[in-house]
Amino acid sequence: MLGNVLSTGEASAILFGVFFTLMFLRVPVAVALGLACLPISLIEPHLGPMMLLGETFNAFNSFILLAVPLFLLTANLMNIGGITDRLMTLARSLVGHFPGALAQVNVVLSIFFAGISGSSTADAASQGKIFIHAQVKEGYDLSFSVAITAVSSVLAVIIPPSILMIVWGGILSVSIGGLFIAGILPGLLIGLVQMATVHFYAKNRGYPTYERTPWRETLCALAKAAPALATPGIIIGGKIFGWFTPTESAAVAVLYATFLSVFVYRELDLKGAGTALLETGRLASSALFCVGTASAFGWLLAYFKIPEVILSGVVGWEMSRTETGFFIALVFLVVGCFLDAIPSIIIVGTLLQPISVAAGMHPIHFAMVGIVSLAFGLVTPPYGLCLMISAAIGGISIRAVLKDVCLMLLPMLGVLALLIMVPDVALFLPSTLTPDYVR
Repeated sequence: MLGNVLSTGEASAILFGVFFTLMFLRVPVAVALGLACLPISLIEPHLGPMMLLGETFNAFNSFILLAVPLFLLTANLMNIGGITDRLMTLARSLVGHFPGALAQVNVVLSIFFAGISGSSTADAASQGKIFIHAQVKEGYDLSFSVAITAVSSVLAVIIPPSILMIVWGGILSVSIGGLFIAGILPGLLIGLVQMATVHFYAKNRGYPTYERTPWRETLCALAKAAPALATPGIIIGGKIFGWFTPTESAAVAVLYATFLSVFVYRELDLKGAGTALLETGRLASSALFCVGTASAFGWLLAYFKIPEVILSGVVGWEMSRTETGFFIALVFLVVGCFLDAIPSIIIVGTLLQPISVAAGMHPIHFAMVGIVSLAFGLVTPPYGLCLMISAAIGGISIRAVLKDVCLMLLPMLGVLALLIMVPDVALFLPSTLTPDYVR
């Protein structure tokens, strides 16, 4: 940093000042991050626009991040190829007799879909089209239907394979296989509390319940959905046994989804394949553009040693591991309201990593606390991308849905608190199945 024109304070003021000003003007987050880097690149003679462009390209030029579009393509192939329909039939057979039947199916299908897609926005878009208006027709309140669809969609970034886990592992050098296994138990616990929340709503508001499905029909639905349910097993099992890397597992998932859609369920044609590719390109370009601009922003933070200045006071607090966990969760909960999860990991995750190390948090435990906390940001204003998508599909304002969303988030916060206080919620399965991942 010797010979720089700008001091640390001046650089941070320009970076964050320009960024938050652009955010206030409703410039997209990824674009705002990139534009915030430009003034410093022009002022500082040691830097320059081309250097920042090079840092952005370096972020894109990652074999690990190739898994992002591949998992998105898997999800789109499954939607178009009839696989999601089979999973929905199975979910209805399993939980259709619970109070709030269709909403319960919504949550269970999100659990199934999370094990395939890794993208909450893809889940919110597909589930919203399936469930929101269907629930309203059956007598559910519109605000509740939108809220449960948005909130259940966050499971896709907690239950593996998760795009956030891939980004976290690639940026912070944490075992992605370990993160995949660590996300199973917290994800299922959050899914269970969401089902309990639906039960509470259904009992209080008299939402409808279906007849119990006969065992024969349930077994038939399970048989039809079994090939699709094998997808998460292939992805996670391949990582556990060392058969392939996360990116290779994503490629295998695409091939498997194509095989199921074309040869088993026979619902995927050339037009459907083209639609899946176009939708994948749209979603993947948005996610990866965020990675690139956030990486350039994070590189400038590191160049001017801004994280060291910010953390110098925090390290002196000498917090315990549990206190550090709650502090990390609070930071990610607040940041997640304003930033997309991927740039939050790149910028804030790297800031908080030294604090977690100083407190003795295991890297996988730290990652799961961060990822679960960031999942809340997908349904909290002003960013709340999954909430925006679900509200747009339902044709209702976000303000009208907020009360139900907040009520649904309360028990989920309880799971987050449990995860912070009991690290084994995240570490038990990795330490049992693959001890090498937690050493």
